[in-house]
Amino acid sequence: METIDYQVTGMTCEHCERAVSTEVGQVAGVDGVTVSARDGVLHVTTGTAVDDAAVLAAVDEAGYAAVRK
Repeated sequence: METIDYQVTGMTCEHCERAVSTEVGQVAGVDGVTVSARDGVLHVTTGTAVDDAAVLAAVDEAGYAAVRK
């Protein structure tokens, strides 16, 4: 398993965390998602290759912006 970290801006609460987690969790290859609004961090766990563009698009769909750390 590999963990990929992203810096997410704009999250302020648990609702934000759930929105990001729900969207990113639907990306092909994503096995697990951990989100912290306090730290502005998204951890994606995968056992296969994950398309960064798809993860970033999912974060955008949730209403936030992200960059890979």
